[in-house]
Amino acid sequence: MKIKSYAKVNIYLKIVGIKNNFHLINSRFMRVDNLYDTVSFVKKDNKQDDFEIEGKFSCKKEQNIIYKAYKELILIKDISKKIEDFFKNYKVSVDKNIPEFAGLGGGSSNAAAFLNLTNQTLSLGLSKKSIISISQKLGADVSFFANKYESANVSGIGEIVERFEEKALHISTLTPPIKCKTPLVYKRYREILNQNYDKIIKNNQLFADKLRYMKSDEILQNYDIFELNDLYQAALDIYPKLKEYQKDDNFFSGSGSTFFKTRILQ
Repeated sequence: MKIKSYAKVNIYLKIVGIKNNFHLINSRFMRVDNLYDTVSFVKKDNKQDDFEIEGKFSCKKEQNIIYKAYKELILIKDISKKIEDFFKNYKVSVDKNIPEFAGLGGGSSNAAAFLNLTNQTLSLGLSKKSIISISQKLGADVSFFANKYESANVSGIGEIVERFEEKALHISTLTPPIKCKTPLVYKRYREILNQNYDKIIKNNQLFADKLRYMKSDEILQNYDIFELNDLYQAALDIYPKLKEYQKDDNFFSGSGSTFFKTRILQ
């Protein structure tokens, strides 16, 4: 009873508006096949009523997105008892390899993996549509992982996921010992945006409309790290040491701190 929980990178990330204080994005997400956590269900030594998660997490259980996914599942009347009974006997074990605070979507990936593994292991019969509906309640990136796409155009606040057909890319990542805090990066970006909101948003939307139809390798060959990720300058302003890790051929994922580069797999 185990499943791989893959990382992702943002080939590009453009901010195209603000709605109800949420930043609207237009982005290309790509799965990183050589970087993943493993989520499994392990028999408890003693039967307990508490839902238990083991793994190297920096947050309390109640803040863990896997726990939040569990709480959403047990709201479904027809399957709640079956789920609760199972997790009295089994705990969730996560072998962590994806760095936290790195723009790689590790927590969101874990939540999607947990939903899919629970559905499979307990034969719950939840449709893919149902899994995605639950994932949309948990966080902006969870829907991408729940869809199990290798590459997708992602928009809205992350809930709109459209499969993008293209050859797989080999992705290598470098995550510096810098923990970029997403709320701070977005706050700094908002300050930049407010200097000329209408012009910046218009230009971002026009650029994003062009990028969404291009292959990822073509995008990376033609544009640089600043052009492709609107959050990179904001992250640099807050965490200037990032500049020490920036190379000519790499790019920046999400709100950071991971740099990446790619090549086409033959």
